[in-house]
Amino acid sequence: MKATPQNALIDELLLRYRVEQFYIHEAELLDTRQFDAWLELLADDIRYWMPVMRNKNHGEWDDEYTREGKDLNWFDEGKFELEQRVKQIATGLHWAEEPVSRTCHMFSNLQVTENVSEGSDDTLTARCRFIVYRNRTETETDFFVGKRQDTLRDGDDGFLVAAREIYLDQSVLLAKNLTVFF
Repeated sequence: MKATPQNALIDELLLRYRVEQFYIHEAELLDTRQFDAWLELLADDIRYWMPVMRNKNHGEWDDEYTREGKDLNWFDEGKFELEQRVKQIATGLHWAEEPVSRTCHMFSNLQVTENVSEGSDDTLTARCRFIVYRNRTETETDFFVGKRQDTLRDGDDGFLVAAREIYLDQSVLLAKNLTVFF
């Protein structure tokens, strides 16, 4: 059967819907502190990376974020490190999460692109904008705002996050700690 433009559009919309539902599920897991279940959404070889944003002069925007493998980053972790962070929070002895944070993860501007150039039928790129709201105690309120780019691997049981690049729009973080997951 020949693919028609209408069928291609339907396939594109269905893929976008699946990714959107995956992100909604992931946000629910994070906001309800089901961190072990969230870890199951991550590929064993995940790269979880967040560079630091720097203020630059007009026209120098290529150097706005620190460079991968060359400069300091907020996060440059694999699954093992993420598992250790979850284990530490689960002990109840994590000073930065006692009392625990209340979070709300929101995303918008979702863009989904299949990675046909990489020769892999099972991966795709998803980009979105996000806001993560966090509240602790009576007075600690933080907003983390930025962009995210994920490489998602499509498997028999759904998507796995194979890589996540997180770009905060803040060059100075006023939060007392950075224990939330993005």
